[in-house]
Amino acid sequence: MVVRRRKKSRKLRGRSRTMGWGQIGQHRKSGARGGFGNVGMHKHMWTWVTAKSPGYFGKYGFKLPPEDRVEFVEINVDMLDEIARKTGSNTIDLAAMGYNKLLGRGRVKGAYTVIVAYASEKALKKVYEAGGKVLTPDGEELKPEAAS
Repeated sequence: MVVRRRKKSRKLRGRSRTMGWGQIGQHRKSGARGGFGNVGMHKHMWTWVTAKSPGYFGKYGFKLPPEDRVEFVEINVDMLDEIARKTGSNTIDLAAMGYNKLLGRGRVKGAYTVIVAYASEKALKKVYEAGGKVLTPDGEELKPEAAS
């Protein structure tokens, strides 16, 4: 038969103030766990870092300089019909309206010439299937991969 031994936590109930932790301060505050948060990652918690978070220190990759970053202002193809109706033209200059990328959500009902700097593959496909075309502000034609 298995011997049932009382656990340490049960043995210590009611016996002392410190429950086996020596002076009261030895089990109090953050010193008992080596500091708050990520303190000591490069010192006394180094073994934890190597085991649990090996990529914590060091630099990886690079950051693109701010002048080279492109902030996209997107619009979906489902808005093209509404814009064409408002402007009364089949040529839609999204670049002049402040948009720089055309995305492919929705349907295109009319054949439009869309002027925009960038367009997703899906958006290009939908515009071309409806009989339209997509141009960059420089006048270069963007075509879907399958069509070119």
